[in-house]
Amino acid sequence: MNSKPLISVLMGIYNCSDTLEEAVDSIKNQTYTNWELIMFDDCSTDNTFQKALNIANSDNRIKVYRNEKNLTLAPTLNNCLEVAKGEYVARMDGDDVCSPERFEKEINFLEKNSEYSLVSTRMNMFDKYGIFRTTIVKDFPSIRDLVVGPPFCHAGCMMKKSVLDELDGYNTSEEVTRIEDYDLWYRLYKAGYKGANIQEALYSMRDDRSAAKRRKFKYRINSYKLRKKIIKTFNLPVRCYYYAIKPILVGLLPTPIYKILHEKRFSRK
Repeated sequence: MNSKPLISVLMGIYNCSDTLEEAVDSIKNQTYTNWELIMFDDCSTDNTFQKALNIANSDNRIKVYRNEKNLTLAPTLNNCLEVAKGEYVARMDGDDVCSPERFEKEINFLEKNSEYSLVSTRMNMFDKYGIFRTTIVKDFPSIRDLVVGPPFCHAGCMMKKSVLDELDGYNTSEEVTRIEDYDLWYRLYKAGYKGANIQEALYSMRDDRSAAKRRKFKYRINSYKLRKKIIKTFNLPVRCYYYAIKPILVGLLPTPIYKILHEKRFSRK
C-alpha cells in the first residue's frame, strides 16, 4: 500500500481535444506517482470527451465524467471535488502542462509547513514558439497583497482537501464569474488560512503572446466588488480603494495603452 498522501487532480475540460493528451502526459510523468486525475467534461462540442475516455483506458488512476449540461468552470470543479478521494487536491487545465517535479515539490512544501493550506508556483506563458513570459509572485502573500489582485496561480495550485471542503468548494454565484479563484483566496484568508508560492515556474499556461485580451466589463465589476469586500472584511486602509477601482479604470483605457499595461504584468524570460 502506498504510504504517501493521495493527490486528487481536478480538471474541468471543454473543447481541448488538441491539447488534452499533452496535458495529461505531464501529469503521468510526475515524479510523485500517488495521484488520481478526475476529468469532468463540460459538454464539449468537439471530441474532447471521447479522447479523455481513450486516455483513461491506459491508466486506472484516471477517472472521466461528463456534466449533463454545460455548467462553466466553477460548478464543474465542484463536481470533480465531490468524487475526489485525496488528502490534497491539485488543479490542472486541459490545455496546459506542468513540470515533472510539480506535485513532489508542492506536496513536500505542504507536508513540511503545516501552517500553510495552499501552495502555488510561478507560471510560464507559452505558445508554439516557446515561453515568452513568466509571472512574478510573492513568496508569502499577505492580506494586503490580496486586495492588489489574485496572489496565486490557480491552475498550478495544490490545497489541503479538508480546507477546500470546509469552504464548500468553489462559489458558483454570478457575482464571482471569471474570478472564482480570486473569491476562493479571499474566503480562504477570511477563514484564517494562508498560502505560499514556490519561486519556480512549475506550471506552464498556453497563451497567445500577440493578444491583449480584455475582460468583459461585467467581470471587472465583479472584481471591483470583491476587492471592496476584501477591504471591508480586513479593515484595510482607505488608500486600498485604488486597487478596488483599478479593474474598472483599466477597462476604460484605449487598447494600445491597455496592451502595454497587460505586458508589464509579466517579466521577460
